[in-house]
Amino acid sequence: MNRIQEKLKEDRKLLSIYFSAGFPNLDDTEQIIVDLEKSGVDFIEIGLPFSDPLADGPTIQESSTKALRNGMTTQKLFDQLKDIRPKVEIPLIIMGYFNPMLQYGVEDFCKKCAETGIDGLIIPDLPVDVYHKEYQELFEKYGLINIFLITPQTSEERIRFIDSISNGFIYMVSSASVTGSTSGFGSETTDYFRRIHEMDLKNPQIVGFGIKDQETFKAATQFAKGAIIGSAFIKHLDSEGTSTISNFIEPIKL
Repeated sequence: MNRIQEKLKEDRKLLSIYFSAGFPNLDDTEQIIVDLEKSGVDFIEIGLPFSDPLADGPTIQESSTKALRNGMTTQKLFDQLKDIRPKVEIPLIIMGYFNPMLQYGVEDFCKKCAETGIDGLIIPDLPVDVYHKEYQELFEKYGLINIFLITPQTSEERIRFIDSISNGFIYMVSSASVTGSTSGFGSETTDYFRRIHEMDLKNPQIVGFGIKDQETFKAATQFAKGAIIGSAFIKHLDSEGTSTISNFIEPIKL
């Protein structure tokens, strides 16, 4: 069984952390992953930097740009992660845009993920229909779970289709805007969380966008299995460096 599926069986709310590989410094990637697991994180989403990250807010865009300037590439990321599995046990997910994967070669990319110990992928610009027709068999061949995003505007028909071809979790975007752009959850967003929960999907939902602390984590997970923090963690890395990761994570997990 995939590590993502095993983790989702645990009877508690789960915390996932996103960061851009190669930020703040090129060689920080492995140590950040190790320290996040030590701090009690359940999943790690490793951002593969891209020059045109349309779905990302300014904080993640800036970290991605800096990582590219630092020299981060797809091959460099795989080189950095080649010895990661003896050091961490939790699920590792690469989140990135499809263009760098196409350039690398989709099967070569999937094969490298499997060799490295990557458990899943989040590819915001890969349409679910294209994935299902052209890539699902390939991803499954290499044991990779592909995770799809839904928003408050996603139709029930599309959500149920995504649910039918998924075998991990569904990434539930808390708003239709870009990452890092909201300061909390209003009644409309909470109603959306409740509505998706009441659809009784076979895949659990994990909420992303707008979670930054214990309060927003609890609000996001009232109707969901877990939540993802990205921009707030990157801001912490930018201001505090990599030596105080536990200071950011532990208050959220209390």
